[in-house]
Amino acid sequence: MAEDACRIDVWLWRARFSKTRALAARLAEDGRIRLARHGRWTRLDKASRTVRPGDQLVFAVGGRVTAVTVVALGERRGPASEGASLYAPLEEGVGPPETG
Repeated sequence: MAEDACRIDVWLWRARFSKTRALAARLAEDGRIRLARHGRWTRLDKASRTVRPGDQLVFAVGGRVTAVTVVALGERRGPASEGASLYAPLEEGVGPPETG
């Protein structure tokens, strides 16, 4: 894998959105994560899909919808402050187009 990319399950775990990699993988495999790269939204369906700095993610954890921009990939799962440095919140109104 390229050094400028990281598996989505690893990134969610490092950024402390998930307690374990297995839970993060299930989030991806259930299709509950949307990714925007270069303005195009896609649904992630595998834990092995990669994220890069600049990607936007929208997903639901614990009954709350979370929308973030990936800022960094991280080297490890460190303290909460280190996890929070891996992302920035998206502005209100940014997200995937409604389907239905």
